Amino acid sequence: MNLIIQGIDIATPDLKALAKMCDASGIERLSDSAFRIRDARIDDRVAEHCAHARLDFAYVPSGRKLAGYRLAVMDMDSTLITIECIDEIAAIHGIKPRVAAITAAAMRGEIDYEESLRQRVRLLRGLSLDAFERVYRERLALNPGAEALAQTLRATGIRTLLVSGGFTYFAQQLQTRLKLDFVHANEPEVIDGKLTGALVGGIVDAEGKARELRRLRTALGVSREAIIGIGDGANDLPFLAECGVSIAYHAKPAVRLAATHCLDHVGLNGVLNLFD
Repeated sequence: MNLIIQGIDIATPDLKALAKMCDASGIERLSDSAFRIRDARIDDRVAEHCAHARLDFAYVPSGRKLAGYRLAVMDMDSTLITIECIDEIAAIHGIKPRVAAITAAAMRGEIDYEESLRQRVRLLRGLSLDAFERVYRERLALNPGAEALAQTLRATGIRTLLVSGGFTYFAQQLQTRLKLDFVHANEPEVIDGKLTGALVGGIVDAEGKARELRRLRTALGVSREAIIGIGDGANDLPFLAECGVSIAYHAKPAVRLAATHCLDHVGLNGVLNLFD
């Protein structure tokens, strides 16, 4: 196994201490924010040391190559992008605190996601569709490293799927912007340019995300072991469980516990350092 260390500021003494406690054979620099500690023995003290030093760590199999994977699936809100789109739409409507509280409870797994989505969408009734364009133009930002991740996945021949409990408008904009292959999200009902407070078709909730991944996996003939998943909230857990490698990105505690790896300090480009 190799131990991958990533962080905004990695001190040499920390690297040396980690290498020593793991009886490693050497330290290799991957970038300004990432190092590979080679032939590392798994040691429970690593987690405590990295938490204190604000470093991300991951034990990865030696020789695990990115090119060995065929599909990457990721969540949208708070994973690919910095915001929860429905919360920002609500802000324009003047009801962000009410909607954000429901969103937060759903992400922690405290309430059923489908019901939480229906509650939030009902609160948006009467809002002009122009609010979507305003949120995209004025408030939506990619998480650090998103463009580098998407570009490298594409260059490596890995197909990309964006699954979201949010809205298709934003997912499709990001699909075009980042040249993603597939998107799957919720479609709000709009009449005369205004939201009705309802959704069109089935709801993309936690199981909806996983179901779409399974459908696409079958269509592409991809094995579970050849899939990389990235998410942050409780409603990402079912699709992450369908992936050979799952990454909790700045995630809720339940997701951190279930995922193969966690990234809490670096950007999405940190995903790439988990593979040769």
